[in-house]
Amino acid sequence: MAFGGLEKKRDSAPMADINMTPLIDVMLVLLVIFIITAPLFTHAIRLDLPQVAAAPMQQTPQTVTLSIDAAGKLYWNAQLISLDELRTRFTAAGKAPEAQQPELQLRAARETRYEVIAQVMGAAQQAGLARIGFVTEPPPPGQH
Repeated sequence: MAFGGLEKKRDSAPMADINMTPLIDVMLVLLVIFIITAPLFTHAIRLDLPQVAAAPMQQTPQTVTLSIDAAGKLYWNAQLISLDELRTRFTAAGKAPEAQQPELQLRAARETRYEVIAQVMGAAQQAGLARIGFVTEPPPPGQH
């Protein structure tokens, strides 16, 4: 591609090519601006959802509190049990229909080894229990 020089020739025609470089620069800048600002617009949706007073559930699910102390001892509703006995109780609870299976609330001391918690969760999963919740204490007032 030949560009016009400084010398004037009698048979030279004016340059008819469009210089695309400034156009490409502007388009790339706009693309970067849109890429940066597009995620900011996803959080700005406000919805006024309807408020409906629903009747409370008639059937409350059975809950089992499984506590693990720092030494790794297991307590089924505050009753000391062994790991083998826990597995048999999980198997019995897992045989119930899914709507009647108890919700397992797992409470573990801060110093409890992760290995014990993993064994309990693995045993619950093998028995077919799907609803497991971790119980924690709220922070003291003034700390958030």
